[in-house]
Amino acid sequence: MSCLPQSQTTGRVLVVDDHAAARESVADVLRHSGYEVVCLASAVEALPVLEKSSFDVVITDLQMPGMDGLEFIRQIEQRQHGGQVLMITAHATISSAVEAMRHGAFDYLEKPFDVAQLEQLVSQAITRGRLLVPDEFKSLSLEDTDFGLVGASVKMNELRTRIAQVAPTDETVLVCGESGTGKELVARALHEMSRRHTGPLVSLNCPALSPQLTESELFGHRRGAFTGADDERVGRFEMAEGGTILLDEITEIDLTLQAKLLRVLQERTYERVGCNETRKANVRVVASTNRNLSEEVSAGRFRQDLYYRLAVVPLVIPPLRERGDDVQLLADHFLSRAAERLEKPRCTLEADARRLFASYHWPGNVRELENIITRSCVLNDGQPISAAELRPWLEQPEQIDASTSAEPLPVGTSLEDMERQMIVATLEHYDGHRAKTAEALGIGVRTLSGKLRSYGYAPRAKSFRDTTPIDQQKMPIPSAVFAGSQEKRSA
Repeated sequence: MSCLPQSQTTGRVLVVDDHAAARESVADVLRHSGYEVVCLASAVEALPVLEKSSFDVVITDLQMPGMDGLEFIRQIEQRQHGGQVLMITAHATISSAVEAMRHGAFDYLEKPFDVAQLEQLVSQAITRGRLLVPDEFKSLSLEDTDFGLVGASVKMNELRTRIAQVAPTDETVLVCGESGTGKELVARALHEMSRRHTGPLVSLNCPALSPQLTESELFGHRRGAFTGADDERVGRFEMAEGGTILLDEITEIDLTLQAKLLRVLQERTYERVGCNETRKANVRVVASTNRNLSEEVSAGRFRQDLYYRLAVVPLVIPPLRERGDDVQLLADHFLSRAAERLEKPRCTLEADARRLFASYHWPGNVRELENIITRSCVLNDGQPISAAELRPWLEQPEQIDASTSAEPLPVGTSLEDMERQMIVATLEHYDGHRAKTAEALGIGVRTLSGKLRSYGYAPRAKSFRDTTPIDQQKMPIPSAVFAGSQEKRSA
């Protein structure tokens, strides 16, 4: 079937087995029971994954090339991973069972295993693991908080811990992270876990308003304070009295208003626009930004004193590309949400779609993933969602189908030629658009232009009629760019 009934994921399981059929058999059983499952073919491959991601249960085979199951369990014990370990093998011996249990394995299962026994052992292992979690971390579980902060990676667990430490205080918090990482969710978690949670959470999207309107939105105004001020207006600070105010993308506030905001943070007082009456601000301030504030200060676009006042407690949200297997957990989360909104069975992802998600570096972060999952569910025709359906929506050159690419590079190709061919292929993919090409390659437009010049590329002259910025023009790609290293050296 293409779509399964909607089910609730009850834990994360890592299955490590070099035998593909056995690995997928275990995974299928557990996925049908509602678990989030990640499969790997070797212990050597699994150890780096365990450094980045958290799992409730690790299921491992005994005999594997490179590193056997017993050594794998020893390595997990040394790293204090925290998940429970189950060993499944067709080569059971008393000595191997004793050794596995001695190094922390929860239990030992022989092949061929009984499906009900496997499900029972995994359930018991998860229950045991959660009973062993220290009390101070129990409040941080997704089941208890439900702030939308889905993820089990090390960086997300660290973020949750920091939120729990900071939330009970009234200190100003600066939430930093790329667009789409979930800064508003962090702000909501800070508010809901604070002693101000019974008060309002009021937000202001700073880039959406002009400087004058922003000041009025923040502090309010009296009638007649400026043209168009026909009535008195209550500002966001007044609306947030006793609660929390979120200043979203605070770097967009102009310098004059930054000075007034600094006074509010220092003295906890403000005045409405056009009014001399001083009001007290009993409000906790949470600010967010997707920019590097140190660089903004150095460039003179942000006040240094305001930066220091805001950054009392900075929280950095990791981008999705640094969160390991969180992308799979988030995909399942958004699949369930889409099923609920659309009132249809929960759709499934093909294995190649999950591999595509794992390899893509998500420039739009969690918001991009949610949009793609929602779009694919809306358009789903009853079949599992495949990589072929998703790939056109991912614009990065790394995801271009190999079948549409040039011939594979021969062994011995120099790094210089590899770089040249990658740049040329990306430029061709974006129809000569330099700005998009530079963004996709992760380099500056000037750097890209310099490399094209070194390849013998000469941009066309810009006429007085052409008002398109030079960095955004679509340039023709001359045949000289495609010349190999031999032609370059002979020239």
